[in-house]
Amino acid sequence: MAILKIDNLHARVEGKAILKGVSLTIRGGETHAIMGPNGTGKSTLASVIMGHPRYEVTEGSITLDGADVLDMSTDERARAGLFLAMQSPSEVPGVTNSDFMRAAVNATRDDADKLSLFKFIRTYEGAIQDLKMAADVPHRYLNEGFSGGEKKRNEILQMKMLKPHIAILDEIDSGLDVDALKVVGQNVTQMKNEQLGLLLITHYQRLLDYISADYVHVMMQGRIVKSGSTELMIKIDEQGYDWIKQELGIKDERVISEPDERMILGTCATKEALEKP
Repeated sequence: MAILKIDNLHARVEGKAILKGVSLTIRGGETHAIMGPNGTGKSTLASVIMGHPRYEVTEGSITLDGADVLDMSTDERARAGLFLAMQSPSEVPGVTNSDFMRAAVNATRDDADKLSLFKFIRTYEGAIQDLKMAADVPHRYLNEGFSGGEKKRNEILQMKMLKPHIAILDEIDSGLDVDALKVVGQNVTQMKNEQLGLLLITHYQRLLDYISADYVHVMMQGRIVKSGSTELMIKIDEQGYDWIKQELGIKDERVISEPDERMILGTCATKEALEKP
């Protein structure tokens, strides 16, 4: 069972503090949902966990099964079992989805355990069918020309293939219509087991109609200020966040606008594998 532990995490960007003491523990088999107003640090937390170079951790720690995550490069974090489904996946012209996916899968495996072409194709096509994606997806360039919903399904497709230990889904429900959300939710639910811990970042209760959460957390001003069950999310969906602010004496303040940019991972497991002959 994997254990991701975040303890008193502080992070800043360009000298501005965003995370101000986040503590959270996610174990295999658990699903945690994080909600909160825009600009409170939710997506920043996901980016810091995966090692986005824009952010500087100034205090606190992140460990995965006791290993220091902050001491790992991004590709090492991915190899260790961390996965992030991003809000705005990048388009990569010239690299097909199938080439990208096979390189990513094999980059996480030892030489003796790499997938043969036949086994990869069979597994990949099965996952595409599960997500009700177009049959030509393997031959299209990575996310190029994809709709927002197609990109989100492609992120879950990668998750199905990589089989991470801890998966972070950053607003995976945005851009999905009701039918697509149901398909994505069913596939994520099918992957849930004692070996997989999930962190869902979302604004809406509707995601939890398809992916059940064990814990719901509210983030404000760079901290987790309240935790509870799914009843907490239902109340927020009905009444908003003002009652939490009043209850805790929190004044309106935005930490910083979440950066409107795509994640740049630099040297990652997939990039490294693709560059090999």
